[in-house]
Amino acid sequence: MNLRAKIAVVAAALFLAGCQELPGYFASDTTLARAGGNELRMRDVESVVPKGVTGEDSAAFMKVYVGRWVRKQLKLQEAEILFSSSADDIDKMVEEYRQALLIRKLDQHYVDRSIDTTFTDSEITAYYNAHKADFRLDRTLVKGRIVQFGEGYRQARKLRELMGAKSETQQQDFRDICAKNDFTITDFRDQWVDFPEFLSYLPTLRSQNYDSVLASTAVQEMRDIRSHYYFQIDAVRREGEPIPLERLRGTIRRILFNQRQSEIIRNYEEELFNRATENGEVKILDNTKENTNDKQ
Repeated sequence: MNLRAKIAVVAAALFLAGCQELPGYFASDTTLARAGGNELRMRDVESVVPKGVTGEDSAAFMKVYVGRWVRKQLKLQEAEILFSSSADDIDKMVEEYRQALLIRKLDQHYVDRSIDTTFTDSEITAYYNAHKADFRLDRTLVKGRIVQFGEGYRQARKLRELMGAKSETQQQDFRDICAKNDFTITDFRDQWVDFPEFLSYLPTLRSQNYDSVLASTAVQEMRDIRSHYYFQIDAVRREGEPIPLERLRGTIRRILFNQRQSEIIRNYEEELFNRATENGEVKILDNTKENTNDKQ
């Protein structure tokens, strides 16, 4: 019976099994296919059949699985023939990869057991202050606020005065007026944003340079056909200056985590080495003197 016929027989058997979740004959030693000097048996397939697959679905699954298995075996056989001369190199690579996986798993075991993932604000700030030179902006950032209102608003002058006022009472009056008249406020005073993003809320042109507005912290204004805009830039960080700490907290946490992780791994490696040395399980041979005497 050829391969295609065998697959068809298996598929038919699965179909006749009806609604059984896993046919009883999976426990048998029936051979489904032979290829590349290997055999695929029923019991080998049992672990890969999805739970709940029955009837026509199970027959279709088996047909695809067996076909893929056969192609894989044929490719492996072809590879063995073509690359037989480099078999030792492949075995070495496989062994090195196996060792790397084991060591990585062991490292992760010790890290998961010991690491503290909590970082205080003082730790983050201390790292930032010590490494400011490593974090430089490649663009200008700003903090500020924008209010947009209709061109015909009669108390525009008062609104501008209140927006630039220092007292909390006047600032509350500013917010009340904006809320009462449904003015649009875009507030970036508590976060750094790219300067182009800030400008995108104003009637600006891409072709024009607006760096001049960065020179003042006073309330400034712009207009378009329908609206009037007041805006105030409270703080500026220019290209080449240190990146603000607020934008780096997540990055610094990852750096500190990696440092702690590396320290844990170094400590347990040292502990492992010292314990093995004390127990006589390690002996490092120094052939330097012997080689020197041979030369003389």
